[in-house]
Amino acid sequence: MTKFLFESEGYSKEECRALGDALSPLAESDLPLLSELFLVSEEEIRALNARERGVDAVTDVLSFPSMEGIRGEFLSSDEHGECVETTEENGAEQSTLFLGSVVVCEKRAREQAEEYGHSYDRERFYLAVHGVLHCLGYDHMNEEEKAEMRRREEEVMERIGLGREQ
Repeated sequence: MTKFLFESEGYSKEECRALGDALSPLAESDLPLLSELFLVSEEEIRALNARERGVDAVTDVLSFPSMEGIRGEFLSSDEHGECVETTEENGAEQSTLFLGSVVVCEKRAREQAEEYGHSYDRERFYLAVHGVLHCLGYDHMNEEEKAEMRRREEEVMERIGLGREQ
């Protein structure tokens, strides 16, 4: 299993660790996978959506994958060398493979949690999982892709302990 690491503003270290542990069965890599995870305002996500996608509207989550066509593939640092990041931590170098960035709108997460009748924690974790799955190459452009992505999302959410009943 591959280790997932997160740099985050808005999710605690413990939450990032739980998210990473739950995602680890979904990818194989020769390096730990690193993602950025942001919790932002409506204004910030609207500006990002307009600038990056040409859609001037608030959305719940945006993903910015660093690699394409990787769903189900072994993620090799040799093949994706442009995504390798090396940092120094506690006097030792650590290399990671940068998977991409995920941006979650805090207000939309709160509204959707109320709309769907579950906790805010479940919704913001669900949106983070959804975004990371996009970074792993999953999508929902047709019914087959959508069904697979939803199945993966629910598997991860169950491992976190935030299944549908939460």
